[in-house]
Amino acid sequence: MSVEAEQWTLLDPLWIDGAHTSMGGHMATRRRWLLLIAALILALPACAGGTPGEEDSADGGGDSEGGGEISVAAVWTGGEQEAFEAVLDAFTEESGIETSYQSSDDLGTFLGTQIEGGSPPDVAMIPQPGLMRSLAEDGSLVELGDDAAGGLEENFAPVWQELGSVDDTLYGVYFKAASKSTWWYNTAVFEQAGVEPPESYDEMLETAETVNSSGTPFVSIGAADGWTLTDVFENIYLQTAGPEMYDQLSNHEIPWTDDSVVTALETMGEVFLEDANLAGGASGALEVAFVDSVTQTFTDPPAAATVYEGDFVAGVISGETKAVVGEDADFFDFPSISGESAVVGAGDVGVALTDSDEAQELLAFLATPEAAEVWAEIGGFISPNANLDSSVYPDEITQRIAEAVTAASDSGAFRFDMSDLQPAEFGATAGQGFWQHMQDFLRTGDIDATTKSLEKDATAAFGE
Repeated sequence: MSVEAEQWTLLDPLWIDGAHTSMGGHMATRRRWLLLIAALILALPACAGGTPGEEDSADGGGDSEGGGEISVAAVWTGGEQEAFEAVLDAFTEESGIETSYQSSDDLGTFLGTQIEGGSPPDVAMIPQPGLMRSLAEDGSLVELGDDAAGGLEENFAPVWQELGSVDDTLYGVYFKAASKSTWWYNTAVFEQAGVEPPESYDEMLETAETVNSSGTPFVSIGAADGWTLTDVFENIYLQTAGPEMYDQLSNHEIPWTDDSVVTALETMGEVFLEDANLAGGASGALEVAFVDSVTQTFTDPPAAATVYEGDFVAGVISGETKAVVGEDADFFDFPSISGESAVVGAGDVGVALTDSDEAQELLAFLATPEAAEVWAEIGGFISPNANLDSSVYPDEITQRIAEAVTAASDSGAFRFDMSDLQPAEFGATAGQGFWQHMQDFLRTGDIDATTKSLEKDATAAFGE
């Protein structure tokens, strides 16, 4: 029930759940008089200039006495849900607006059902740009208000404003980010082999050879999950082809048979098509799931010296092994190929699905450093907010990752995970499309067949 309906309820006991019952002309006349009296009563404070000492909150912003309630949906559960609810509590304390939270592991389907039923959540935190685009194109999203848009301009690099826009209309505030440009290593194995974390791709090839000679394969990768391979390709492509061509390939403005794709696959093959580098060789890697690729790198004895994947590897190490992040396990940035730093990442974007002041207030709050600080201090979080002081992160590992994301964002070298930018049937479905063809590439090493298959499926997915 709306605030207005609740006010009428106090004045007219015949208002039930927002609907009057018909009880004769005299009752209708009575209601009309009551409504008129109520309107006059409600108008008195405005005529009198308000209660002395009471701030005017007509602009709907920042008044803890404002009231109201909004619903929020996201994919987060467990500790992530608790951390986000702490952010929502901080918002309530500042604004006076209550929040209710609902999680769904299939957010796209959940939102589609709620929208079709006419009762979408007021705000959703969406992890896929493709889903945001689809919702915007079918008219389900509300454009960001001035306060939220101003917060983005003040606190975020332009790339995050671009990622939050569809057809030059700004809809979203990216609140949580992730880096997929981290490469994790077993510190004891590196020490035993007498090697340091490599900074360049050429140095990594030399490091791999030395580590292999020490008796431990260089890298573990969970290739049974095809997205680990697409993430490797995306990092390499971003560096070898550059951000502009990355965007073009993401939008299928250039074909997957382009020479730039061939170059990236050749570079990728220098590490991943050498069986000696891989724990279990290519055939073994294709049987290993992502989580197992992490745990087998930090067991005793380790199956590999390193494991490639994003910043979330730290959580798997801490939760599934006895290794201590920062001591037994550390990371280096994805080695430089072009000489310039670049980061492939992901993130969750807040969007409004109802046209309400309260939803816009929450999005404006999420664009502030203060909102990001709440979760950053708890841990398990990276913010794309450039004005968040990195010292608030609880450990040096997270601080380094966050600073790399911010630096790449500022330089224009941050790009969203390419597979998440594709139509789902091509970019993010097990057993087909991008994931499948990268697995086939690891299995066969056939670059020509891989590029042709990618182009065929991409053309179909983009409806060309």
